[in-house]
Amino acid sequence: MRSSVSILAALLAGLPAFATPGLAASCSAKGDGFGAWLAGYAKTLTDAGLPADAVRSSLSGVAFDPAVIRKDRGQGVFSQTFTEFAGRMVNKNRLTVGAQKIKANASLFARIEAQYGVPAEVIVAVWGLESDFGANTGDFPTIQSLATLAYDCRRPAMFQTELGDAIRIVARGDLAPSEMKGAWAGELGQTQFLPSNYLRYAVDFDGDGRRNLIKSAPDVLASTANYLQSLGWAPGQPWLVEVDIPANLPWDQADLPIKKPAGDWQAMGVRPAHGTIPNGLAALYLPMGRFGPAFLAYHNFDVYLGWNESLVYSTTAAYFATRLSGAPPVGAGNGKVEALGASDIAFIQGALAARGFDAGPKDGKLGQRTREAVRGFQLQAGLPADGWPDSAVLRALR
Repeated sequence: MRSSVSILAALLAGLPAFATPGLAASCSAKGDGFGAWLAGYAKTLTDAGLPADAVRSSLSGVAFDPAVIRKDRGQGVFSQTFTEFAGRMVNKNRLTVGAQKIKANASLFARIEAQYGVPAEVIVAVWGLESDFGANTGDFPTIQSLATLAYDCRRPAMFQTELGDAIRIVARGDLAPSEMKGAWAGELGQTQFLPSNYLRYAVDFDGDGRRNLIKSAPDVLASTANYLQSLGWAPGQPWLVEVDIPANLPWDQADLPIKKPAGDWQAMGVRPAHGTIPNGLAALYLPMGRFGPAFLAYHNFDVYLGWNESLVYSTTAAYFATRLSGAPPVGAGNGKVEALGASDIAFIQGALAARGFDAGPKDGKLGQRTREAVRGFQLQAGLPADGWPDSAVLRALR
């Protein structure tokens, strides 16, 4: 699954952007004036030190692409629960192919883990979710997509940075402009790196002198491990362990930022769903509230959230990796989970904001900020504070 543009923007927060004077004044969602802007942008890049031949070859023939704008404007609200999304994405075929990939590339994964500390199961789960192990990397011309979004008025600074970095990839000799095809928002390769992350974390692991995340599996897999290592992956440590929980927990303690020694959770009645509970600091994580599946989330789960801040996506990727490591399918939890639709979530976000809670944007997406705000309101209203928005929360806010 590719990251949403809002998630990509969060990942890029704080990155320097190329200066393009007058961009805000000349931008357009219809492409009016695009050619003149692109010529000015090309000069800005060469003035910033990019080789003129790389800029020229990258931008030659680039046109404004209305299909990219339609994709950008047409993004739907992601409102599936963890079990819905994981049930679709962590299917029998992906589990079978993933296990085959690990076996067929055992020596390669051993080299990668020795250098970066990230096990094969974790890398392969990302590989499978992002592109079906390289089978579906996208066919949008990357530089044209980025140039279109850089000229569009919504997020020009973000995509201006990415466009410049895409041309840096060309200048470095990793890819030719004609090879750069991927997702409509500019992600490249078999694990969907934005150009900025491609520049930072792509490695030449097959030794051919290029960092090719489109065609070279060794480069793809090692680069993914390098990126995860940079996000803080702790070698040899767990990431997500399914547990069974009692019905009388202090639910306000079940929160990703609250980490306790695993023994403390066990003293509170938390038990392993299978096998044993590893030692270490962990959060009690309830991705669907107190009635749904429960996990202990260790430090390495935070790395998944660094890769993609979507709770549902990151939980699914981490769960996929546990399945590839031999864990059984996730259980159903302790009861029936009530899942509200996007319109109800958006109403809750607005109502919480009106009461002084920081629920994030009113977008109908259930992210960590919204869950924290729901938890705060539940405590205030005397409701079980598991951070899961249900009809009780909805009624109390109305």
